[in-house]
Amino acid sequence: MSDRGFLTYREPDSSSTSAPIPRLTTKVVQLLVLISFFVLLNVGEWLASKAFRAGLIGQIVVGLVYGRPLANILDIAWQHTFIALGYLGLVLIIVEGSLAVRLDLLKANFVLSVFAACIGILAPIGLSFLALYLGFGYGAVETFICGAALSSTSIGTTFVVLGQASSAVAFADTKVGSVLISAAVFDDVAGLAMASVIEQLSDDAGRLGWLIGRPILASVLMAALTPLLTKFAFAPLFRHLEPPRGHWANMSLMVGVLCAFLAIAAYAGTSLLFGAFLAGTFLAYLENEPGRFMKTYAKYVLDVQQYLMQPIFFASIGFAIPFKSLWSGRAVWRGVVYALLMVIGKVLVGTVIPLWDVLRHKGTLRERTSGTLWPSVLLGGAMVARGEIGLLIIQIGFNKTAYLSQDALITAIWAILLNTVIGPVAVGFLVKYKAQEIGTSQWGIQKHGSGEQSEVSVNASNVEAGNG
Repeated sequence: MSDRGFLTYREPDSSSTSAPIPRLTTKVVQLLVLISFFVLLNVGEWLASKAFRAGLIGQIVVGLVYGRPLANILDIAWQHTFIALGYLGLVLIIVEGSLAVRLDLLKANFVLSVFAACIGILAPIGLSFLALYLGFGYGAVETFICGAALSSTSIGTTFVVLGQASSAVAFADTKVGSVLISAAVFDDVAGLAMASVIEQLSDDAGRLGWLIGRPILASVLMAALTPLLTKFAFAPLFRHLEPPRGHWANMSLMVGVLCAFLAIAAYAGTSLLFGAFLAGTFLAYLENEPGRFMKTYAKYVLDVQQYLMQPIFFASIGFAIPFKSLWSGRAVWRGVVYALLMVIGKVLVGTVIPLWDVLRHKGTLRERTSGTLWPSVLLGGAMVARGEIGLLIIQIGFNKTAYLSQDALITAIWAILLNTVIGPVAVGFLVKYKAQEIGTSQWGIQKHGSGEQSEVSVNASNVEAGNG
């Protein structure tokens, strides 16, 4: 089938691939365009942070304007380059967040996180069939593709919003933050597994079982084997050998571990982002001193991530939005209706918090649900943003299969865009006014097993880069 994507890659002419690229002077117009692009990315982030408490919205808008959807100011080759760099930025965002994750909280809240993730996957798909299949008359497979795209959660956006929204509370040390991060990772893994299935829908049906089972099996095995091997093999060996200390030794180990996990995830058939998350948790478990790798990350990587790679990542989301096709009356009302249903589908994830307290504690209903309102709203609201994963899945369905129509594509993109805006804005304002209340509730800051307070925040900028 022909490629109908918004940014389609063209292979270079094979006859010229062996020739060296001539060294030419960059034209002044191209140089000025690049300078203005990077300046406006940071200006847009600052303005959106002031207006909406979500700076990533400004960066997406800049990408929309400079990319092919609107003005197409950047060369297509540059846009492809920034998409690749943006994905690397997303990997770095996830590594930063996973380095700060409390492993004891991940373990303690694993069952609850799985329950939350299941709601976050099944509710959007179910509501999609209600709206698109029964309401708008789309096909069943077409509806499933849209539901799969909207069942994802942008884990990169989740980390960024929580990191930027409040410096008063270290959300990595909260119970609700632990559940949120785990559920977002599970939803991303499930979404990318469904993406691999969607990509192969036109293949032989006899392989469908393996296509579905492979990414799920690979993810389960990696999730199970990584902590076991780390605890009983790598961590004892690491502490016995006492490798060289210092930032350069730490950086070498971090790069090696990240590349290894990315390669394993890719060849096993699961998500690269899941591999990046496991790499960060692996390094966090190896630490024989608190914050060892986070201090190195903050000193050598964090500034590049925050001021270069992260803005490029959110701008690359803007490159993939078919903005001009969104503005017919039919597309707008269908997109808005579907978007609101998809907000509800993810907000429902927050109901696991009061339900969990009702099932596990004794007393009156009011006593058991006391203090759960704002943690529930935070969990549900932070799961709303779809971002890059949703756009990836819907474009795979449109470009690689014959099932998804242009009408359904536009409806789904409306929902993805509105959710990616609504989620961060809502969480930004919630955390601004309710961070302390959430942090002091039973779903807030948790002590370590030893009774010591965690020293590592999800926002690595709180780490003193000069220490260690």
